[in-house]
Amino acid sequence: MAKRERILVVDDEVRYIRAIEINLKASGYEVLSATDGATAIEQTAAEKPDLVLLDRRLPDLQGREVCRRIREFSDVPIIMVTALAENSNMVEGLDSGADDYITKPFAADELMARVRAVLRRAALSAPRERVADFEVAGLRVDFAQQRVFRDGCEIQLTHTEYRLLRALVQDAGKVLTPEYLLGKVWGGGYEGDDHLVWQAIHRLRQKIEPEPKCPHYIHTRPGLGYVLEPPA
Repeated sequence: MAKRERILVVDDEVRYIRAIEINLKASGYEVLSATDGATAIEQTAAEKPDLVLLDRRLPDLQGREVCRRIREFSDVPIIMVTALAENSNMVEGLDSGADDYITKPFAADELMARVRAVLRRAALSAPRERVADFEVAGLRVDFAQQRVFRDGCEIQLTHTEYRLLRALVQDAGKVLTPEYLLGKVWGGGYEGDDHLVWQAIHRLRQKIEPEPKCPHYIHTRPGLGYVLEPPA
């Protein structure tokens, strides 16, 4: 019998936890819950859930701080749940290490679609057969272990950031459109969300580029897309 995936729901409003729990359990997931940031961090470390649904506003810690602390020891997929729809708040959540976000109020089918998509991306990122590492100009990607290094130092990436880098590496030298990257990295249901690609490229550059404002590896082709090319 296949192991059921476990999802940690973090929200200080019990009614939201109960509503989300009903939908998750109806879809076959096990559900853990926490009503504050400290407990969420402890639960993630102890229980090792397959996904965290993390509210942005909590009574003790902001969701982005919880996300950052979790990222210090885990690459568990995280969906940030926020009542703030402003783009800056979404960028802030993604920059702190979240893999996706959803804005309250949301429909149950939208939530479940996001959950399935993020879990699917995490599963697709799992190591499979041994393939040759990619290495150029100090940047090395170990595909078998999903580890990334620059000048010998390991760089911690989220599942989404890793899949984005892998897509760029696999087609190194080719210009990849936002539409192509959305389908390759995020999957169905994200058509037209070009800002997701822009934000993820920005986060990836902050981590792998020696000078993010003057990229060595990931270059933008205005009006076309993005290409991974080593420095001349």
